[in-house]
Amino acid sequence: MLAHVEYLTQFSYKEEMRVKSLVLIVMFGLATLGVRVRAQETIVIDAKAEGRPFPHFWEQAFGSGRAILTLRESYRSDLREVKKVTDVRYIRFHNILHDEMGLYDEDAQGNPVYNFSYVDQIYDGLLQNGVRPFVEISFMPRKLALRQDVHPFWYHPIVSPPKDYRKWDDLIRAFGHHLVNRYGIDEVAQWYFEVWNEPNIDFWTGDPKEATYYELYDHTATALKSVSPRLQVGGPSTSSAHWVDSFLRHVAEKNVPIDFVSSHGYADDTVKDLFGTAEDIPMDRRVCAAIRKVHDQIGASARPKLPLMWTEWNVPSFGDLHARDTVYVGAAVADDIHQCDGLVRMMSFWTFSDVFEEDGPKHEPFDGGFGLMAMGGIKKPSYSGFALLHRLGEERIEEDAPGLLVTRGSDRSLVIAAWNLVDPDARGSVRKIKLKIIGVAPDEALSINRADDQHGNTLAAYKKMGSPRYPTRAQVSELNRVADENMPETVHLNGSTLDLQIPSEGLVVLEIPVK
Repeated sequence: MLAHVEYLTQFSYKEEMRVKSLVLIVMFGLATLGVRVRAQETIVIDAKAEGRPFPHFWEQAFGSGRAILTLRESYRSDLREVKKVTDVRYIRFHNILHDEMGLYDEDAQGNPVYNFSYVDQIYDGLLQNGVRPFVEISFMPRKLALRQDVHPFWYHPIVSPPKDYRKWDDLIRAFGHHLVNRYGIDEVAQWYFEVWNEPNIDFWTGDPKEATYYELYDHTATALKSVSPRLQVGGPSTSSAHWVDSFLRHVAEKNVPIDFVSSHGYADDTVKDLFGTAEDIPMDRRVCAAIRKVHDQIGASARPKLPLMWTEWNVPSFGDLHARDTVYVGAAVADDIHQCDGLVRMMSFWTFSDVFEEDGPKHEPFDGGFGLMAMGGIKKPSYSGFALLHRLGEERIEEDAPGLLVTRGSDRSLVIAAWNLVDPDARGSVRKIKLKIIGVAPDEALSINRADDQHGNTLAAYKKMGSPRYPTRAQVSELNRVADENMPETVHLNGSTLDLQIPSEGLVVLEIPVK
């Protein structure tokens, strides 16, 4: 802004000094709000450089609310839309054993009675839509519960241990046998069975928590493996990266079956909860720092080759700013991919859809929910962000620059993601990059896809529409055109260079042919 001061010579000296002072005050105020003046970066990329495998670990699994929701057409419709733009292969949800599923009952003599009719409809529906279940074994059927310990979620899951482990074991074996008989062992062997959900907090009332969870895990894993040693089972499915080191010691000492390790961590979990320290770790670094912690714990254990499944995560919400509804998500997820690559087998983003009822039925779209799809089937800006990141290649070329991923597609094309991550409670400036691409034809044509305030921003379109609480089908279609018609731009290199500008919270993906 000081560059503009040279044009003030028409004013008197006193007026000029007053204007200059105002300019400095404004600059100081903008700096206080987080605006940064950034010089252009120059980044050199060698399109022929050696690459390494780059599996799309961030988009192969998604979470959702609870099992019974999968029977709704709104849920399945949202899943089909997300499947169009991601490589989603697994869906995880709570409560496959809840009483609303009708799976477990007891007769007058206390003998178990099983009914798998809803289970079949749920898993049939997933498979018909091209995804497999990541089976979270939870929560406790009422008649099998030691106590009627009800969690405060709107659908009131029972989070007690079983009253009779013989009946629990029989239930797990019956469940496993039914799945194998219906779908075949070759299919079910590709599923994952995760024992419970976040037993270190209020989803488990065993006392003491950790020892009683291990008892549950031991029984469940052993029962599943008795159905077939090919069934894949794991845990401890803890919140905030807890218990993993002690859990791995336990399964090694007791020789309990385990095929993968799972835990959770969110960007707005506290540093104390995730790491037990008072370090200053920004929210946009916490998820991958927690993943690295657990990755290293596995590596130091007696089972160092176990894969890590991060079965819940999301970017920070920033409270009332509802950042998960905004364009911020695309840049934030890109940054997490950059940080977490090589540390984790799969990361299950919580959630793919706002068909979700932990606090009861939704009241309106864009309420800060976790999903890529808002109430009514509206594609959020996060949907557009995930769609762009899906375009990344299957090989990664290492680069030193922050805010950049360089990949190679199966057709040898260069696919580059670049982003400008700015926290929603701060103000940023445009990121200016000069890319110099080695190994491509001079003046080569390339495509640019964008997700930012002006591209794929259905939230802005929703607000412009007047933020209807219950959008009509016509309004939903109008909003989704903003996401679906986010067309790529075709440009040419200037020789071997490209000048790129990325607004705050923006994400771009470039695709460049390599002959």
